[in-house]
Amino acid sequence: MHEYSRLTDFELADMLKKGEEKAFREIYNRYWDRAYIKSYKRINDALEAEEIVQDIFCNLWRKRDTFSLVKGFDNYFAGAVKFEVINRFAKQARQAKLKNQAMSSFSEIDNSTINDIDLKEFQHQLQQSILELPDKCGQVFRLKFEKDYTQQQIAEELQISEKTVEAHLSKARKLLKSKFGRLLNLLICFL
Repeated sequence: MHEYSRLTDFELADMLKKGEEKAFREIYNRYWDRAYIKSYKRINDALEAEEIVQDIFCNLWRKRDTFSLVKGFDNYFAGAVKFEVINRFAKQARQAKLKNQAMSSFSEIDNSTINDIDLKEFQHQLQQSILELPDKCGQVFRLKFEKDYTQQQIAEELQISEKTVEAHLSKARKLLKSKFGRLLNLLICFL
């Protein structure tokens, strides 16, 4: 039996790669606070910082089979926090841009029509329509727009090619656009 607290980062990384949960727990216990502090310093929001760190650890566990440690976990988590924060800011910027584009495309609709639109009902209808998509197609769409995965991340997660991901996204958009028309982009912003 290993005493995990005495193991080096590289020994823990090797055990993690083999799927040893106790090694993962040791990494989590050893580095969670440090990663949280790094995250909090970058964004100054306790809940968001916590969510970032949890996502990093979830991704580490999910990709453990292919994980390779180069310089130690301190460096790994510093880089992971940096990139996760950048990705979140980029996602927020993309959502704001999409929302502005969607709103400007409705500029010709008068205010009385906008007041009649029940956004929550449309969101509910969109969620239902996403559930009605073919399995893989819906799964790809949800990863892209609900979890903000890149096409490459989706391909890795589902073990399919990026071209297949692209085809599923195109099919999903086409099916959803037939139901929601120009409202689709606006509704996606609120997923």
